Amino acid sequence: MFNLILFGPPGSGKGTQSEKLIAKYSLKHLSTGDLLRSQIAHQTPLGLEAKHFMDKGQLVPDEVVIGMISTALDQNTEVKGFLFDGFPRTAAQAEALDKLLEMRQSPINIMLALEVGEEELVGRLMKRGQTSGRSDDTDESIIKNRIAEYHQKTTAVADHYKQFDKVVLVKGEGTIDEIFDRISNEIDPIFQ
Repeated sequence: MFNLILFGPPGSGKGTQSEKLIAKYSLKHLSTGDLLRSQIAHQTPLGLEAKHFMDKGQLVPDEVVIGMISTALDQNTEVKGFLFDGFPRTAAQAEALDKLLEMRQSPINIMLALEVGEEELVGRLMKRGQTSGRSDDTDESIIKNRIAEYHQKTTAVADHYKQFDKVVLVKGEGTIDEIFDRISNEIDPIFQ
């Protein structure tokens, strides 16, 4: 089982690269946002618990999110591995994910972090905002706040995985294929 965490600030191309990674390596995409929406739509016990917190405007507790990830792992035993997107976001979540995967004898193999300059990110998001209808992609000050928040929150996760020598920084500027080739060059030697 191959487990990959893909990180990058808003506008770094995670969505685009995730699609290519899933196709090339036959990975299952695990997005915590998608998991939450699915569990709520199916009114599972975990989904109802998550909805209870969300309806109050609260963050869904780590235990509930980990429970959803555990369920997704159990439901997809035939896949070659998982691409974690949007999780973990804190060191505590990283430790919880590590414990969950350790029980399955299938640790995180690599954390890839797409590095893109702020000016490039702002430009990409403003351009996306013109076509996506996403209001958070049309205001430069909001975009810069989102980028700053990303850096504040994810530093702890990167630090967690650095202690295990699993973090690889990948230049996220260039063509889609150039970036994908850089990512593949990091994955290929360790993909099983």
